[in-house]
Amino acid sequence: MLRILLLFLILLAGIILGPMLAGHQGYVLIQTDNYNIETSVTGMVIMLVLLLAALLTIEWILRRIFNTGSRTRSWFMGRRRHRASKQMKAALVKLAEGDFKQVEKLLTLNADHAEQPMVNYLLAAEAAQQRGDERSANQYLERAAEVANSGQLPVDITRVRIQLAQGHIHAARHGIDDLLNQAPRHPEVLRLSEQIFLRTGAYSALLNILPTISKISLHNEAEIEALKQQVYIGMMDQCMTEEGSEGLKRWWRSLSRKIRHQVPLQVAMVEHLVECNDHQIAQQIILEGLKRQYDERLILLIPRLKSEDIQPLQKLLRLQIKQQGATPLLNSTLDFLQNRSELIQCTYDG
Repeated sequence: MLRILLLFLILLAGIILGPMLAGHQGYVLIQTDNYNIETSVTGMVIMLVLLLAALLTIEWILRRIFNTGSRTRSWFMGRRRHRASKQMKAALVKLAEGDFKQVEKLLTLNADHAEQPMVNYLLAAEAAQQRGDERSANQYLERAAEVANSGQLPVDITRVRIQLAQGHIHAARHGIDDLLNQAPRHPEVLRLSEQIFLRTGAYSALLNILPTISKISLHNEAEIEALKQQVYIGMMDQCMTEEGSEGLKRWWRSLSRKIRHQVPLQVAMVEHLVECNDHQIAQQIILEGLKRQYDERLILLIPRLKSEDIQPLQKLLRLQIKQQGATPLLNSTLDFLQNRSELIQCTYDG
């Protein structure tokens, strides 16, 4: 627009000044080695104006040509994006149907032209994994990492999820440790952490993230309590396997009273001690538990004990009968202890 205005002003100046200079035109001399070019000032101005007009015309033509090419490229790119969008919608339908082969095909046809190519490749990797094609799944993950640029978190989460599904537990554990450093409150990171820590026996690590899992409401309160008990019982198993009865007792004493007073954990601890043939400590835990609260789960463990000093148990059962009533379970357990006491006495007498 500015150039057209400039050209118009030059023409206007020529029209106004031309007649005024008609009698005083002067001349312009351009001299080279072989040529001398002479013209009037007015003629020179007209030639310059025409040259400028020619240059502007050429520029306009070239701009139209290149703009046409750009519009053509934009049109083709728009068609590809539209096609990729349609294929994404079709892939989601196939995903709902469970046709993972078609999901993978539709997502990868025009993935590079999709609105979010990374999403296409990640979903394709999940579909390939569902088909059991680990090689393709890993290739799609690598491609997703290439197009993701700085947004690598979805790629890393998907990679860990696929590694877990493939059974590559150690690789998944390494990946989830890195993810916990990057996004310690991310729901999917915590969900995967829970699964991986349980499968690898990393109970201490799982215990550390349980408060965060509870805060973000990944599980309800009952599920959190059940998960805690699973963790503590897993730790019992490890202590018993590695250190036997002594390790179990040290670990039990290291817990807070609040935890030791939980009946499910008391039951599990008694079972582990009985398996280790440590009936004395097992009996002590049962006695302490029943003194705090009556629970039939502890009563049911009494016949499994093989301790010789059963009088404390008999005394406690008689007290429970007075408080709870003569239930069949209490009566049968007390009778069992009485018979054992008589058998022990006969053994000593013999």
